[in-house]
Amino acid sequence: MSGIPYIDADTLTSLLSWRAAGDALEAALRAGLDPAASRPRSSVATSAGELLLMPAESADAVGVKLLSLAPANPFAGLPRIQGLYVLFDAATLTPRLLIEGSALTSLRTPAVSALAVRYLAAPDARVVAVFGTGPQALAHVRAVAAIRPITSVRVVSRRPSGADGLCAALQDQGLTARPGGVETVRDADIVLCATTSPVPVFDGDLLADHACVVAIGSHRPGVRELDERVFARAARVVAEDRDTALREAGDVVMAVAGGALVASDLIDLAEMLCAPAVPGISVFKSVGMGWQDLVVAEAARAAWLTGVPA
Repeated sequence: MSGIPYIDADTLTSLLSWRAAGDALEAALRAGLDPAASRPRSSVATSAGELLLMPAESADAVGVKLLSLAPANPFAGLPRIQGLYVLFDAATLTPRLLIEGSALTSLRTPAVSALAVRYLAAPDARVVAVFGTGPQALAHVRAVAAIRPITSVRVVSRRPSGADGLCAALQDQGLTARPGGVETVRDADIVLCATTSPVPVFDGDLLADHACVVAIGSHRPGVRELDERVFARAARVVAEDRDTALREAGDVVMAVAGGALVASDLIDLAEMLCAPAVPGISVFKSVGMGWQDLVVAEAARAAWLTGVPA
């Protein structure tokens, strides 16, 4: 075990760009990867929080991500989410690679969202409203800015200090950003929701008629960031996998229960790649799935073995 290579956060970032990670995910879907075959995550409660186990398998590799979620950690100056990813050889189940788990999540989640945005958002989308100020909020703005000509970012947060901090981080990376209120969604081409809120973070009636909305904050059926009006107004709603969304995505579960969304109208991510563009509001709801970690981990290993960043 001591001889297994380990990819830390900085190394992972140097190996794979947002675009390369998204390209790997798209290639896997186009090659026939079936998200519906992905094994569901499992959760184990602990005294400090919970452990999440996310396994997946491909023709060449088996992988598993183990994450810990400790809600009280931020108050002690520690990350709320920590973890480790283990990549095994598919034939022998020999461990081949270890990857820092939170870094992998911070890469693959925005990469999946950016893949959806690539197909759902207007090519000239320039204004982003982002709800949340954590690592995923920062990573999502960066990933979207890699594929769209973003000129303005409005950060919405209940904590002014958090909004100021994210704005500073985005400005350091050359993006124009400033704090904003909920009403900023009126002018947003792309709305990113990356919060821990258990209730909707804005009124769906505020959305511009062309907005692309991405929600990634929860994988629990009783929690949602988007209200029913978002779904009632949407011309297209995309999820990684229809059945998984109907089981885990509270935004989708509650919209269906409230009559704002018909379950059969949900579009799988793979279907989106071949579907024609349609005008109107689009929604991508992500819960995160093990196949995404595996695809990105395999791409990272390939880049690491060749020494050529992707």
